[in-house]
Amino acid sequence: MEPRQEALVRKPQPQIKTMPRAGRIIKPLAEADPVYGNRLVTRFINRVMVSGKKQIAEKLVYKSLDAIKAKGEDPIKIFESAINNVGPKIEVRARRVGGASYQVPIEVRGERRVALAIRWIVSFAGKRSSHEFKTFDQKLTAELIDAANNVGEAIKKRDTVHRMAEANKAFAHFRW
Repeated sequence: MEPRQEALVRKPQPQIKTMPRAGRIIKPLAEADPVYGNRLVTRFINRVMVSGKKQIAEKLVYKSLDAIKAKGEDPIKIFESAINNVGPKIEVRARRVGGASYQVPIEVRGERRVALAIRWIVSFAGKRSSHEFKTFDQKLTAELIDAANNVGEAIKKRDTVHRMAEANKAFAHFRW
């Protein structure tokens, strides 16, 4: 074979096997926090964290839990009851059917329920009045105690989501 023709001959490429598109993705579990040994506290710290400042977030959350402990309560019990109380059981999702969008009520699965509860508690703690509570850890303490007692802004948000789902119960048949 001439050198020119040799360059034109294609060599077989090795077969590359790709992974299947279907299958469940297993999320890695967060490590338990060093003080309380609780994975939920770690997730909460990660949500409080801003711009990668994890030590500051840890200090704020631990100060808040220590303030709860100083009031004579079990901080982890209060924290977990706050998360359970705030987590919505049902929410609405937009479904497009025949050119119209419907708000379809759907049950909230466990992971999303906890994620929403954490998000709402942190956001409403940040929105609390700085006149009444000077630091974020004080705001967080107040929001956690309120949520554990079924009062506060995070509980109002949960109730709003539940009311919206209740109002749109007629569109439940669009769920699929």
